[in-house]
Amino acid sequence: QLPLVESGGGLVLPGGSLRLSCAGFGFSLDLVTVGWFRQAPEKEREGVSCITPRTLTTNYADSVKGRFTISRDNAKNTVYLQMSNLEFEDTAVYYCATLGGPVPNICPLVGFGRYRNWGQGTQVTVAS
Repeated sequence: QLPLVESGGGLVLPGGSLRLSCAGFGFSLDLVTVGWFRQAPEKEREGVSCITPRTLTTNYADSVKGRFTISRDNAKNTVYLQMSNLEFEDTAVYYCATLGGPVPNICPLVGFGRYRNWGQGTQVTVAS
């Protein structure tokens, strides 16, 4: 069992919505920063969004601002990524991971080496 398991991906029409889940197993997500990342075929992995614990400060890539919303439910030990108005360019495998080290004021979407406990990913395909 991986520490983090993503789910909720699928095939969706342009303009559609999906909600991805990142569930923690064997450890609590309550006090850690969690990030969502994606990697499309033949492209580099990119940061999508992240959320800190306690203050729930969020950060979004410019390409998803206004369309994606990250949230967390500590009772369910899960972090969500609500994706709306999906575009072809959103097609990718989406991963979640936890940020190591002290909790920052603003969580980073670059510097993937600081993130750990990567899940296996969930495929999101936007197609007509």
